[in-house]
Amino acid sequence: MSKDFIEGQTFEGMDYTGKEPDKGAYEDCTFINCNFSNTDLSGLKFLECEFLNCDWSMAILTGATLRSAHFRGCKMLGLHFEDCNELLFSVSFEDCQLDLSSFYQRPLKGARFTNCSLQEVDFTEANLSHAIFGHCNLKGASFGRTNLEGADLRTAYHFSIDPEKNRLRKAKFSVSGLAGLLGKYDIEIE
Repeated sequence: MSKDFIEGQTFEGMDYTGKEPDKGAYEDCTFINCNFSNTDLSGLKFLECEFLNCDWSMAILTGATLRSAHFRGCKMLGLHFEDCNELLFSVSFEDCQLDLSSFYQRPLKGARFTNCSLQEVDFTEANLSHAIFGHCNLKGASFGRTNLEGADLRTAYHFSIDPEKNRLRKAKFSVSGLAGLLGKYDIEIE
């Protein structure tokens, strides 16, 4: 097996700060309690990989490929997902802290965010059609020219989305979320 193609392996407790992972493609691999913080992951390919309780904070993602990547319990502060390879970009997040990250212009159709902290995240011009935000904190998140058609934000909270500057057709919101849609009108909802 070539070192530039790693398949079906489990990596546990690895600290990649100062020692980057082997360059190449990782397919169907599992990473548990690994530290990728401040690591240059440029050009790496993670295909159908799972990351459990890993720290990705401030990692460099230039040209990195994330295809069917699932993150659970991960700390992912300040990541620039817009620097990733756009081709086949697909991710899902569960119980993750993604504060201060950016998904600017990312194709996130059908993406799942479950129990995540998405404070101050930039979703400007992203395609979030049919995305699901289950029990997510969106305080200070930026939505501008964002496609949220068919997205489910019924259990999301602390969001502020301008219906005039975003595409919201058939998006789902709860009654308690109306304040996040009408905030710019300075009206009181009881």
